Amino acid sequence: MARTPQEPEPSPERRNRLLDIVIRQRQRIVELEARASGAHLVDLAVGLLVARLNASPADAADQLQRLAHTAGVSPAEFAAELLGEPRPTIAGAPAKAGAWRRLWRATTTADHAADGDAVARAVLREGLAAHGARAIALWMLEPDGALTLVGQHGLTALDASRWRRIPPQLDCAPTRAVAQGQPVWWPAGTPPADEDGYADRPPPPRLGSWAGARAALPLLNAGTLVGAVEICWTRPLDGDGTRLLRELAALADICQRALRPRVEEGDGAAGAGAGATVAAGGGGAGRVPEAWLPALLDGLAGSVLLAQAMRDDAGEVVDFRVTHVNRDFVDPAGLPADEVRGARLLDLYPLMGADDGLFGRAVDVLGTGAPYAADRTMLLCLVGDVIVSREMDIRVTRHADGVAISWRFTDGADAPASLGTHVQRLGGFGGWQEDVGSGAIRWTDNTYDLFHLPRSAPPIALEDLHPLVHAEDRDAFEHLRTALLRLGRAASASFRVLLPDGGLRHWRTFAEPVTDTAGTLVAVRGVYQDLTDQYRTELVLHATQSQLADSEARAASQHMLALALQKAILPEAQPLLTTSGLAVAVRYRPAEQESLVGGDWYDALVLPDGQILLAVGDVAGHSIRSVAGMTALRNGLRGLAVTGAGPGQLLRWLNNVACHLTDDITATVVCGLYRPEDRALRWARAGHLPPVLVRDGRAEALPVPDGLLLGVEPDVSYEETVTQLTPGDALLLYTDGLVERRGTGLDESLRDLLRLAAAPHPDVGRRADFLLARCTPDTDDDTCLVIVELLA
Repeated sequence: MARTPQEPEPSPERRNRLLDIVIRQRQRIVELEARASGAHLVDLAVGLLVARLNASPADAADQLQRLAHTAGVSPAEFAAELLGEPRPTIAGAPAKAGAWRRLWRATTTADHAADGDAVARAVLREGLAAHGARAIALWMLEPDGALTLVGQHGLTALDASRWRRIPPQLDCAPTRAVAQGQPVWWPAGTPPADEDGYADRPPPPRLGSWAGARAALPLLNAGTLVGAVEICWTRPLDGDGTRLLRELAALADICQRALRPRVEEGDGAAGAGAGATVAAGGGGAGRVPEAWLPALLDGLAGSVLLAQAMRDDAGEVVDFRVTHVNRDFVDPAGLPADEVRGARLLDLYPLMGADDGLFGRAVDVLGTGAPYAADRTMLLCLVGDVIVSREMDIRVTRHADGVAISWRFTDGADAPASLGTHVQRLGGFGGWQEDVGSGAIRWTDNTYDLFHLPRSAPPIALEDLHPLVHAEDRDAFEHLRTALLRLGRAASASFRVLLPDGGLRHWRTFAEPVTDTAGTLVAVRGVYQDLTDQYRTELVLHATQSQLADSEARAASQHMLALALQKAILPEAQPLLTTSGLAVAVRYRPAEQESLVGGDWYDALVLPDGQILLAVGDVAGHSIRSVAGMTALRNGLRGLAVTGAGPGQLLRWLNNVACHLTDDITATVVCGLYRPEDRALRWARAGHLPPVLVRDGRAEALPVPDGLLLGVEPDVSYEETVTQLTPGDALLLYTDGLVERRGTGLDESLRDLLRLAAAPHPDVGRRADFLLARCTPDTDDDTCLVIVELLA
């Protein structure tokens, strides 16, 4: 439409958008025309195939689709090449000159071939001659895994005879292609080069005498392996290996499709005039297994299924299809046999596909041929939405391109009688039944074991059991018989039985009457249970519990006594010595376990001469003995301090007390005497941790004088030292429970204590509480802390 002078000129952006729309519409028209042309060509090609192959239109259309897919082009392109017409405009892949025509000619010729040799000749002349191939051999897979030659062209009669049957254990190109489910090339480097060739391996047995390249491809039908084909060249191959492999795969597919009807009908003769006829059902997809194999499996005990491998385009096994189950087959998930036949294995048992599952084992068996066996293994089955585990013995063996899987349940779920036998044995039960009218008695096997009688011995009637019952228990046994035979109700009783071999056993029996439809008593039945071992165990347990109660009572009494002594010796209130210019705070923290009572102690006492005794000690161990030793040392030091002797002499005397007057105890002590008039602290130590001095916001451990711990050796001398205190100083005396930590060295623990002790606090009590709260122990030890602060 023309634009009037009044209309404005369209903007460049709007013109571009309109141009894009026009271009897209034209492209759409071209595509529609090309598709219509392609559909017309496909119809013409299908008609040609109907006429040439004498096939139905549906079969001809299917074959056209298959050939196009194999060639990697669209059906329209393949139809155009087949008819000699120009390719449609929307052609996807570039033309592969002559490949489609070769496939078409090979298909047409092979489908009209009279036997396997004719199929091989057609494929070699029409499809492979253009690539310089010299010979071709076709094998079909047998149930035992062997390969039988069914067609060849280019081989000598001698080579055809030698390669007429290939056993599965022979390592050659065809067997390797069957085992791997994918093409195999020789030598390495032949296009397409792959890692599955024979590089770095001894040369395999070669078909024919040619030294050139060769390729072996598996014959697959709907993913199922049915045979193999080998192609031989007289020279190495060059060029586009990927394109060549695709054409070879298409030719292999033509071979198996042409051979399958002949093999199934029993008309395919073996190659090279061998005269052998492939038996019906000998191999190939869709064929029924040989009649002897299902008949053999039906005669086997347990559950057996045959499953044929299902492969993808790359030859990988993706599943197995169940082709047969034997007569005694029992499905682990409870499915009927008719639902199992024809189903895929992973559809039936999806949990088999898990890591290291049975599916993976079956694939390994198919690839290697080595059987797999596992006894008492757990198989997981999905029953509805519930996973059920079954214990079974499993066997997997290879048969042609499939596996036979057999199992036998060992969890007893498919054998109730076996399960009942195990229950009776484990529970010490023995079943019995006695007919009232005839007097016939039936025992289970385990009942004979309870009576220690052989299976050939006659069962003992309920009435005859009375004399064997212990005299003290016969009333209980009579109540049982009365309830069963006269009152007609179920009853139970416990009694001791003297067995025929002289052994005395403790039994319990449960029994019930059996009546007919008229309510008349016809039998009594029940179970005997041997409780002898349980009874003896209960006696031992009762005696052990009595001894344990006595031990616990004694331990509790000892613990209470130790706590009482400890509380009596260690005052709970902190002493106040402000009259001497000192502020003193003492703290005691018992061990975390209440059962442990330690020997830590402290003292802060004004002596008659005005000096102040400061001491902290730790007796080794946690017991009443440790508390007693702590009492002796604390009171001994108090008494000795009245003499006015120095701390070194006091520790020497106290060491002799520990060596001679106590029950072999050892202890550490720090002992100091403080003189208020000159603010001097004279002190000594016996193996104890060093005191800590806090001055001007800095904490340090005092140098320690020599001194052996108490109770090791008598008449030991202890060195004294003097520490001059100044106003504001704080002195810490403590036991190892304040600093010891598991996995931490003592030096590191002391550094942590010095860091915490240097923190300022308004008074000595808060300093003590702060340190006790921050220094939390992880050992079972008491903690004593004495802090002396010199007032200003």
